[in-house]
Amino acid sequence: MDILLWFMIGFILTGLLVFLSMKKRMETKLVHVKANPDTEETSRDTKHLILWVWSVTAWGVASIALVVWWFNSTSG
Repeated sequence: MDILLWFMIGFILTGLLVFLSMKKRMETKLVHVKANPDTEETSRDTKHLILWVWSVTAWGVASIALVVWWFNSTSG
């Protein structure tokens, strides 16, 4: 087996587990932001939510790039 394949599988599964474990906490923060839009804590929670969305997006793009890289290296 190729080391790139195992790295890709590990990266995807680890990232998926991390983001799924954080999902409930982010949903709670979103409910808090919607309920209390004018507090100082809401500003901090909003920054955390935005950072989480960007992180999930970056993880997804990196995962897709790894899959494409693996297919490219094994087919050629």
